Amino acid sequence: MNLNNPKLYHRALIGSLLLGGSALAAQNTLAAEIAIACGPGDASDYCPIAAQAWAEKTGNTVQVVSTPNSATEKLSLYQQLLGSQSSDIDVMLIDIVWPGMLDDHLVDLAEHLPEDATDGFFPALVDNNTVEGRLVAMPWFTDAGLLYYRKDLLEKYGHEVPETWQQLTETATEIQAAEREAGNDDFWGFSFQGRAYEGLTCNALEWVASHGGGTIVDDQGEVTIDNPRAAAALDLAASWVGTISPEGALNHTEEETRGIFQSGNALFLRNWPYVWALANGEGSEVAAKIGMAPLPHGPEGESKATLGGWNLAVSRYSEHPELAADLVAFITSREQQKAHAIQMGMNPTIEALYQDEEVLASNPSMSELYETLTNGVPRPATVTGDSYARVSNAFFNRTHQVLSGDLDGASAVQQLGRELERLGRRGW
Repeated sequence: MNLNNPKLYHRALIGSLLLGGSALAAQNTLAAEIAIACGPGDASDYCPIAAQAWAEKTGNTVQVVSTPNSATEKLSLYQQLLGSQSSDIDVMLIDIVWPGMLDDHLVDLAEHLPEDATDGFFPALVDNNTVEGRLVAMPWFTDAGLLYYRKDLLEKYGHEVPETWQQLTETATEIQAAEREAGNDDFWGFSFQGRAYEGLTCNALEWVASHGGGTIVDDQGEVTIDNPRAAAALDLAASWVGTISPEGALNHTEEETRGIFQSGNALFLRNWPYVWALANGEGSEVAAKIGMAPLPHGPEGESKATLGGWNLAVSRYSEHPELAADLVAFITSREQQKAHAIQMGMNPTIEALYQDEEVLASNPSMSELYETLTNGVPRPATVTGDSYARVSNAFFNRTHQVLSGDLDGASAVQQLGRELERLGRRGW
């Protein structure tokens, strides 16, 4: 390996996988090579398939660069490459909360794509990817928080799916007690992600927003978290720990909570759409016994689900921005999103696909997701930009203190409000 060639050295370091185009492309001296950072080894496994289809269609060559599974490590790699203005990667898969952090290094796709390029996509996702009027990423697949429930147990004990958090609390308390009396001492009423990490930001934003307590920081950059409804939401959540939720919830992420629910030891679960197929799969204790619904809401709010998902962006340092943007448009097109949904079960970002007969035949639960995604609430990542990581860190740490019993809701939102105001004054 020639260490004097930084491009070769960089690619060797991050472990890349070459996907060749067609034989015609190999002979075409005008063909370009586009490097895309996505998969394999995570939810984006369809990305190399779609990228290869584009290569064969256009006569170009695509190099798929493997990136770490950990979102934190993936972001660090991107920041390193972009910070050095490396042209090694043309297209990158970015998390929904990264556009505001990376926008200075990303191409405005509106300059390379048709005016109608975002027509039909969920507006909230397009807005999330638009920073100061620049479209820095196209939405590829999305997620939103959902409530999973044991429909057999609700029927057994004569309860409906709860519409409010208070109803969930009361139903979970009653059925948990009954199931334990029947001999299942490991049974819990509600399983959620309570570790001090980004997942808790997602959970707590749903509690606060669904109580009418705002979104931590609003679209204008104003800090809104210090209010009684937000405090009440956090206090209610704290009441679950050790009662209808295990003490271990304070260290649970998505997979721990799925394990509890899928083993038959929880009535309710808050998690992402990926759980549906797994919980209904072979070997699951709850297969065919579960339902999926929008999350509950507070007494003065409506159901809110935190939006998740991944997007495709083009580096400002790409030597072929026009071709890179064309690859992004191809992968996020209706045809490719439909195939992604059918083959991988991922949730499209184009609204019409939630009524597509073939998509619904492959995964009937898709139709139930539509309203949840339409009303989804984004984290305040775009408006806070580079500061989002600190905003989220402060929010989930204060929330974790409430869940742990170290702070009450009112004190937590007051302290958090002051902390975020100081951060905001220095400029988001």
